[in-house]
Order: sequence, then structure tokens, then C-alpha cells
Amino acid sequence: MTPKRIFILDGHPGEASLSRTFAETYGAAATASGHEVRIAHLSDLDFDIDFGGGGYSHSKPLEPTLTKLLEDLEWSQHVVMTAPMWWGGLPAKLKGLIDRILLPGRAFDTRNPNAIGLPAPMLSGRTARVVLTSDTPGWFMRLAYGNALIRQLKGQIFGFVGVKPTRVTWFSGASHPKGNQIDKWLGSIHRLGTEAA
Repeated sequence: MTPKRIFILDGHPGEASLSRTFAETYGAAATASGHEVRIAHLSDLDFDIDFGGGGYSHSKPLEPTLTKLLEDLEWSQHVVMTAPMWWGGLPAKLKGLIDRILLPGRAFDTRNPNAIGLPAPMLSGRTARVVLTSDTPGWFMRLAYGNALIRQLKGQIFGFVGVKPTRVTWFSGASHPKGNQIDKWLGSIHRLGTEAA
């Protein structure tokens, strides 16, 4: 297997979480398999989550932590994001991070639209794995909500800037896992990290 450059974002705003454990487990397995890994924890990042009203021409300057994170994203060949689903979406701080770093001129190009008029993606050539935890069962998310969060992540966030395919791993019942469920989840994450998948 050809070694990959992997950037991992633990997207949980708390210092201790399943998302952090998954991110570190994936990173350790990938490193042991010869991949180059950089990891960031959302709880360690100090930045203003509000994009503000400056628009594209007067965007808010990036804080040093966001500059480093964007550089790691551009460096990577494979992106891994672990996060909980809260209220059907991403945690506010994680959504704010996405608003702040996926900017025109770095993530997409508004000056050179594609054939249907959408901005050209600037992060093509990368793949992604998203690991989501929730209490809502996966079957209910599909039937009741049409997997809205997954469609947003694949199409409106990662896909929009050219990161594809984006594969999603979903673990439900995260607040009250039964028996050895966490160990099984960690085994799955370890295999993904070993394969850089």
C-alpha cells in the first residue's frame, strides 16, 4: 500500500469524547501502517466561529490555528473527520470552523465556474472518511430525514470543494452503548486507519 498523507479532525468541541477516541485510534493505526498523519482537536482550537458579514471580498482574517488547519487540509491526500450529530447537524463550533476555512480562493474558485455555473473546486484529488456518532438509529435517519446530514457532508461541504468520494461510518446509540459495543466500534476504526480508508 502506498503511504498517504492523512489529516484527521476531531470535530467534537469537548476535550473528552468518543469522537476524540476514534480520531486518535484511527491516527495510531494509520501511523503504524506507514502513513503520515496530522491530527487536530476542535477543543484545542481558539477562533471566532462567526464568519461575520464581510462577504467574499472582505473576509475575516484567519486566526493562526485556522491558518495551520487549512494548511494541513491542503497538505493532505485523505481527510478524516469524527463528530457527533447534534440536533440533526454538526456541533456549532465545527460548523463555524467549516464556515471560516472553506473560503473562495483556497477551497473553491468563484472566478472560474464549471459547466453548470458552480464555483470550481480547489481541493480535488483528496478523499474523505467521516465518522459520525448519534443516538438516532441509522434506519430512522434514512426514513424520517432522508440522511440529510450525510447528504450535506458529501455534496454540499466536501463534494463542493472537490473532496470525493466521501465515505461515512455511522455509529448510533452512542450515549448509552451496550456491552462491548465501543470495543467493536474501535475495532472498525482501527481497520479503517490501517487501510487509510
